[in-house]
Amino acid sequence: MILHKITDWDNAYANGAHIPGGNRWPAAWVGPAETFRMEMAGAGRARLDLPYGEGTRNRFDLFLPEGKPKGLVVFVHGGYWHLLDKSFWSHLAKGSVDSGFAVALPSYTLCPENRIAGITREIGAAITAAAGMVEGPLFLTGHSAGGHLVSRMNCADAPLEEGIRRRIRHTVSISGLHDLRPIMKTEMNEVLHLDAAEAESESPALLQPMAGARITCWVGAGERAEFLRQSALLANIWTGLGAETAAYAEPDRHHFNVIDGLTDADHPLTRTLIDA
Repeated sequence: MILHKITDWDNAYANGAHIPGGNRWPAAWVGPAETFRMEMAGAGRARLDLPYGEGTRNRFDLFLPEGKPKGLVVFVHGGYWHLLDKSFWSHLAKGSVDSGFAVALPSYTLCPENRIAGITREIGAAITAAAGMVEGPLFLTGHSAGGHLVSRMNCADAPLEEGIRRRIRHTVSISGLHDLRPIMKTEMNEVLHLDAAEAESESPALLQPMAGARITCWVGAGERAEFLRQSALLANIWTGLGAETAAYAEPDRHHFNVIDGLTDADHPLTRTLIDA
C-alpha cells in the first residue's frame, strides 16, 4: 500500500518550475497567436473585441471558417483565474476553423477584481452572445482554469438558458481544475479569495451535471499529479451521476503543450472536440 499526503500545495499546483524551459510560457504563445489573428483579419474572417457585457474585459474574438460555419467552438483561457487574456490563445482556433467551425475566445474580469463565481457568470454571458451570432451545435473547451469554467457550463445550475444548453454537443476540459477546495490551501488564494462556500458551489466535481452532459477530461500524461487527479476525478464522479464522460492522458505532453493539438484539424484533440 502506498500512502500519499500533500504537504506543499503551492508546489503541487506549480507547473513551469517542473517543465524544462517552462519559463518560456506564456510568452511563447504571443507570436503564434498574433500571427493567426493578423492572417484571419487579413482574410476578413476575424471579428475582434466583440462585447458581451459592460466590463472592460467583457470582450470576445470570433474567427470564422470559409463558408457557412458548421457550428461554434468556444475556447476559455486559463491563468488560474487571475492572469492573461484571450490574446494569448488565438492560434488555438486554427484546428476547428480549418474544420469548418467558428471559434469564439472570450476574456473575462480577473480576480481579485472579480470572484470565480462572477467569472462563471461572465463565461455564461460570453457563450450566449457568441451563440447568438453563430447557428448550429456548440462545442466548449478550455485549459486549466478555463477547463474548470467550461466544465462549470455543464452543471445543472450553469448560467445558460435552456436553448443554449440543448445546443452543447460536447465539452473538452483540458487540464481542468474540477475541485477548487485544494486551491484554498495555496498562496494564490490571497488573490482569489476563495472560501469554503464558494469552493464548493463552483466545483463541478461537487455539483450535478446538467441533463445530457457529455464531457471529455483531457490532460498531459507528463503533468503534475494534482492535474492528473483532477482530470480523472470529474470523469469518474460524473459517470456515476449520469453524464457521458471520458478521460484521456496524452503521452509526452505537459501542462503548457497539451493544448497544441487544437492548432491542427487532424490532431486527436481537435477531432475529439468536434467529432460529435
